[in-house]
Amino acid sequence: MPQYEYRCPANQRLVEVEHSMSDEIRTWGELCTLASIDPGPTPASEPVEKVISLSFVSSGRARPSAPNSGHCCRPGNGCCH
Repeated sequence: MPQYEYRCPANQRLVEVEHSMSDEIRTWGELCTLASIDPGPTPASEPVEKVISLSFVSSGRARPSAPNSGHCCRPGNGCCH
């Protein structure tokens, strides 16, 4: 199951949870319930924002690099040959 990290702007806490891709976590209360943590003094209605998806964990092994095509393409810069 994918892992996600959420931040609550009201209390600056980061919380990591697992849930399906179709689930939408919108409030601090929903996040605390899913993570089984105490919400503390922060109102349950405070909004949260998804920070990063942690669904793909690296094995620590290096991946082979792509072969050099002789091009120097960069996003936003176009390509030069």
